[in-house]
Amino acid sequence: MQDPLWKMPAAAQAEAVRNAHVSAVELIESHLERIAEVNPRVNAVTQLLAERARAAAAQTDRRRAAGEELGPLAGVPFTVKESTAVEGVPTTFGTERFRDLVAPSDAPPVARLRAAGAIPIGHTNIPTLILAGMHTRSELFGDTVNPWDSSRTPGGSSGGDAVAVATGMAGLGLGNDSGGSVRVPAQFCGVAALKPSTGRFPADHRILGADDPGPASQILVTDGPVARSVGDLRLAYEVLAGTDPRDPRAVPVPAYGEPLAGPVKVAVVADPGGHGVHPTVRGAVATAAEALRDAGYDVREVQDVPRMDEALEAYGRITVTEFAPNWPVVRTLLGKGGDRFIEMAMEQTPPASADEFMKLMSTWMNIRRTWAEFLDEYPLLLGPSFTEPPVEPGLESRDRAGRDRVVSGMRLCTVTSFVGVPGVAVPTGVVDGLPSGIQVVGRAFREDLCLAAAQAIEDRLGVFTPVDPRMGAGSGSRP
Repeated sequence: MQDPLWKMPAAAQAEAVRNAHVSAVELIESHLERIAEVNPRVNAVTQLLAERARAAAAQTDRRRAAGEELGPLAGVPFTVKESTAVEGVPTTFGTERFRDLVAPSDAPPVARLRAAGAIPIGHTNIPTLILAGMHTRSELFGDTVNPWDSSRTPGGSSGGDAVAVATGMAGLGLGNDSGGSVRVPAQFCGVAALKPSTGRFPADHRILGADDPGPASQILVTDGPVARSVGDLRLAYEVLAGTDPRDPRAVPVPAYGEPLAGPVKVAVVADPGGHGVHPTVRGAVATAAEALRDAGYDVREVQDVPRMDEALEAYGRITVTEFAPNWPVVRTLLGKGGDRFIEMAMEQTPPASADEFMKLMSTWMNIRRTWAEFLDEYPLLLGPSFTEPPVEPGLESRDRAGRDRVVSGMRLCTVTSFVGVPGVAVPTGVVDGLPSGIQVVGRAFREDLCLAAAQAIEDRLGVFTPVDPRMGAGSGSRP
């Protein structure tokens, strides 16, 4: 029997629609059936846009019948994180207070995906206001379940998109990342994800009204796609890259840079900062390194990445200083217990004075310079997205020890967001019923190098999703 349409890669879905092998309506209906089957068990899709998706698919089919050329993502259904605007739909941020906050227009990345022919099929769950922790649990929608093992978190804050893509409810997901929010869920759910360079994709992260957030939120937060394969991730990257008058940060850098001479050098760091790494994750890094060696890369183990602890301290101090003035109001929006993750950060890291903040901004630039010099020598860096296998839900909000463990686990994601460079998360296998994976980090605006290396890893190790949800511990399996 032929596999259902939802199992196809996004690129193959779009090609089938463009070539009239299937209709866009059939493609959407296949995904809606999959959502009806799976979502009650994993709770990833929060606001289903079924009728809107059907209408957009019918319009796609009419355009094809009229002889119009369809875009590279024709008919592909995608999910959108609850923090990203979809025109005419509430952008709830997972909090009761924003339940009726209807978006007047699409956020720039949603508009770009639509222009390429993709169809939004639903919003997806997040930690409340993106601030309640790493686990995807919101005041408004509850917990999202890791489809590989219900006793483990899917990660966050883009966990809803990672689960939706991993289970075949959507061909692509649109999340965002300021320190691991697409890369950690990708590792925990067995999918691929891209955190782009700062300024690569146009975005608009304003929550209420015309005022923009502070410098940390402006610089650290980047929208990024989630996919089951690196090829699909590349297709989304090509669509999302570019400029937009709504975002003066986005720069007109070509999506593909000049080829590098000779074998590309890859620095390998399994334990960034020397704070410890689980044997399973160390094994994933070694497996990916061997795949890159086999592909002809010049792979070299190096002692460490630059200035890890200093960067983590500066990141924490800058973000806490930005949160502090509004924290008394914001914490009231987080629901019961939702304030614990940030409150522990506030207790551990006091806000900086004006003079201290100015010095921190100087330190930020200096660390970015050091990293640019490091990546000038090693155009790619191979390391973990998270230094452990998937942990239990809510560990980071349970107590100080749990929070410290989670913050440490995602440290390479945090630092690479801090310095503004791209990272691609890619799976490496399934160990003890749980997905394993790594990330490939590159020079600023060289996402193409990261994607090429991730493709080489995937070519040798395979694709491990879509999966059917398994509710027992350690029972994840490939369909």
